[in-house]
Amino acid sequence: MDKEKVKKALEELNKEKTRKFKQKFDLIIVLKHIDIKKEPIDFFSVLPHPKGKKASVCALVGPELEDKAKTVCDEVVRDKIFNIYKDDPKKAKSLGKKYDYFIAQANLMAQVATVFGKILGQKGKMPNPKAGCVLPPTGNIQAVVSNLQKTVRVSAKTMPVIQVIVGSEEMKEDDVIENILAVYNALVKILPNEEQNIKEVLLKKTMSKPVKV
Repeated sequence: MDKEKVKKALEELNKEKTRKFKQKFDLIIVLKHIDIKKEPIDFFSVLPHPKGKKASVCALVGPELEDKAKTVCDEVVRDKIFNIYKDDPKKAKSLGKKYDYFIAQANLMAQVATVFGKILGQKGKMPNPKAGCVLPPTGNIQAVVSNLQKTVRVSAKTMPVIQVIVGSEEMKEDDVIENILAVYNALVKILPNEEQNIKEVLLKKTMSKPVKV
């Protein structure tokens, strides 16, 4: 995808009236000649730059990672109180809504699945090894949390359309462009016929209409 075309699309979007909040940029990619039900797309892509607003992270850990998690995560839930959430589905549901990502200690995944599996699974927030969200008791939790600030999930499971947040108005334009190209290139690599499977590429802000790239 041509960088100049992306730049022009962003310039077009920036002509829209200013809102009272910093809008996010969404990359929308429409696919063709691919049966999504037979060949679903679901992978994590690490962007060159954080995508704007800080992603919130909750850690589901044991004593081994507790102290480290408290320094970098927004909330830490110890294994010894998992049962509180098991006995109170409303509390578990509230926790699931509260954070963007959940990370878990690998040796506790069976308990995490039992207690939080249904709630987090429905929201697509179950700790995922592919995103680095499942780590050993000796894992580098600071590196994981830092990486999540630049991680996006690229997914199309029912419709041949992918929509991903790639940045926000508070970012430098060049950084947003680099994020857009990173997602596009990562997707093209895993498509059966690469760019031949791309029908249309669009960009939009939170409150704007899509603009064709």
